Amino acid sequence: MIAPLIWIFFLLLAISVPVAHAMLGGVAAALWLDGKPMAAIAQRLYTPTQSFPMLAIPFFILAGNLMMSGNFGIYLVNIARLMVGNFKGGMGQVSIIGSVMFGGVSGSAVADASAIGNALIPVQLKEGYPRGFAAAINSASSTVSVLIPPSIPLILYGLVSNVSIIDLFVAGILPGLMLGIGMFSAVAIVARIRNLPRSPLAGGFRAFRPQIAAAVPALLMPVFVIGTLRFGVATPTEVSVMAVAYALLVSGIIYRDLSFRSIWEAVVDTGLMTGAVMIIIMASSTIQWVLTAERVPQDLAVWVQATFSEPWMVILALNLVMLVVGAFLDLPAAVLLLGPIFVTIGTAIGLDLVQLGLMMVVNLAVGLYTPPVGTTLFISAAISGARIGEAVKALLPFYAVAIVVLLLISYVPVLTIY
Repeated sequence: MIAPLIWIFFLLLAISVPVAHAMLGGVAAALWLDGKPMAAIAQRLYTPTQSFPMLAIPFFILAGNLMMSGNFGIYLVNIARLMVGNFKGGMGQVSIIGSVMFGGVSGSAVADASAIGNALIPVQLKEGYPRGFAAAINSASSTVSVLIPPSIPLILYGLVSNVSIIDLFVAGILPGLMLGIGMFSAVAIVARIRNLPRSPLAGGFRAFRPQIAAAVPALLMPVFVIGTLRFGVATPTEVSVMAVAYALLVSGIIYRDLSFRSIWEAVVDTGLMTGAVMIIIMASSTIQWVLTAERVPQDLAVWVQATFSEPWMVILALNLVMLVVGAFLDLPAAVLLLGPIFVTIGTAIGLDLVQLGLMMVVNLAVGLYTPPVGTTLFISAAISGARIGEAVKALLPFYAVAIVVLLLISYVPVLTIY
């Protein structure tokens, strides 16, 4: 039953069928060829939606949308320019610092790439940045968002692996900062080589001090989320609802830029994003059901242990598989599809499952700016007007940074202490 599922799944992907529908098509064909009732699919689709922790996903998305619906994006860019605008390639550095700060609000790389890209790429082009390099900075730096809490991919991994979401959030902070620092260094080197301009903010600290004070409440959201979770005040789902209330309070009372229209648009965008994630969750659960029934994870774990003599070889093999899969599948779909299988393998070799989760998210995040899927890559290229090949060439230093951080996370467990 596994072979038809795999072949039909990849065939549907090859003809540009959406991932979730390709998953369902593969499962349906496998069941039909095996003579099993198709009604089983409906039951498996419904089951994963009945999860209280899963409610955290739409509420964290809504909190980010509400926060970014007003002037906070402007404050964020200005703060970043105050911090790094005097460096060579200052606007490129602003993109990275902005992504680190934005990640603590949105938890979504795609939202980051769109919001910060539309704000900064036109300015970078006006200052003489090559189109490909502007697209490369935005598409790579936006992936920092998937590690800085609240992270939607880490929530998904926690749900499929039964690992504490709190532990994943705390453990994701240091790797996220490492990724940001590495990309900051890459931009600094390229900026010196290409002699890119500095971008100091006119008026400096004195002129924009009120904006800094105004932005502080929004920038404290990740501190609020981590603190509330770490001290056991509330569950992740409860914290996500509190985050929405916090966003309404900050945007409505402190910023005073919240309107009924902006609330409505935030709710609609949240519904669309949640729907896209949920259909992938529902479809992937049917594949997980088939794989579990056929004992694929257990058999694969046995084969891996028999084939690779050392744990470091298994970890390397897992990383290579995730890098390849990430280039073809969206991050949420890949997490849900590979998570249960790799958890079984990781447990067999004694790999910490929190460490595995961070490895998985960093690996698959590279796929967000790697063709042929490359969601943040295509968003950034569309904003900048760059050709995909031009942007990919400019991405080479960022790929190098991601691989170095990935190897450190994979082989230095102390970096994922939680």
